[in-house]
Amino acid sequence: MTPPNPPRTDARRHHDPETRGFASDNYAGAHPEILAALALANGGHQIAYGEDDYTAHLQQVIRGHFGATAEAFPVFNGTGANVTALQALTDRWGAVICADTAHINVDECGAPERVGGLKLLTVPTPDGKLTPELIDREAYGWDDEHRAMPQVVSITQNTELGTVYTPEEIRAICEHAHGLGMKVHLDGSRIANAAASLDVPMRTFTNRVGVDVLSLGGTKNGALFGEAVVVLNPDAVRHMKHLRKLSMQLASKMRFVSVQLEALLAKDLWLRNARHANEMAQRLAEGVRAVDGVEILHPVQANAVFARLPHDVSERLQQRYRFYFWDEAAGDVRWMCSFDTSADDVDSFIAALKEEMAAR
Repeated sequence: MTPPNPPRTDARRHHDPETRGFASDNYAGAHPEILAALALANGGHQIAYGEDDYTAHLQQVIRGHFGATAEAFPVFNGTGANVTALQALTDRWGAVICADTAHINVDECGAPERVGGLKLLTVPTPDGKLTPELIDREAYGWDDEHRAMPQVVSITQNTELGTVYTPEEIRAICEHAHGLGMKVHLDGSRIANAAASLDVPMRTFTNRVGVDVLSLGGTKNGALFGEAVVVLNPDAVRHMKHLRKLSMQLASKMRFVSVQLEALLAKDLWLRNARHANEMAQRLAEGVRAVDGVEILHPVQANAVFARLPHDVSERLQQRYRFYFWDEAAGDVRWMCSFDTSADDVDSFIAALKEEMAAR
């Protein structure tokens, strides 16, 4: 009897590295500088669970961006960052006010409520952005034991609709929320794109205007994996170390998360990547506007383009390029650009869109 062939042990490439799509900035690989940083951090022994030299140095880098009191708690992913941060800001009976399009409401499988044990109070918004007036729709009932207590306002920068808050808009939200006894959390999975769009440092619309806690993104901007909860106001949170472990977000080999964030933030890689992705989205939007029958739905302020076009055209175009429907019934789609999206990628996509529109 012939024994079965032994399994292969050599790594092989299973995809075409030239293939690009517009479905998500999570589709992109890791930036070469990130991979080089990971290799640099490898080898030898470092203390586990965040007591390593790379995590210690990351704290210095974070304080350079967000001030002397900022402290970073690296985690595995964005949902983990959001759930851990919101738990640190709320009591067991607490609630979080957010836009109805917020990632914590739409795209996290109920994790803030099921895992974090908190209530989301959602508010419809025309552009994904909250205002003090919109917050007031749910900011009431603190003494009503029958209602979850509003304790946090969570905003997303940039928003799920690709729009960007100005520093003044976030300042107004923070002042309003703090005046009502609430804290402010900022979901910054694409914070670099927002800073690039505004052409300001990240501190300009975070700690300087009153944000208490930040979920700092890395994966969508060229990291292999890893985000961080950044505590900007140490008086606003409780038990972050314990909550991170309880939330299954404590990496044993944390140096490999921290070194990626350091590689992004220590110099300007975070900004270079974000600026490029934003520029490609602008190029895409300009080309799409010239196509009769296609409508751009929201201002293109970061690396996302939302459009409406005939359903059959989208389905045919999806056979050539990956992207998602945003509202399939309405014919709305979302196209995302990444740090590695090229001008040729965009131009080829626009040409394919024109071909499919002409074929109707």
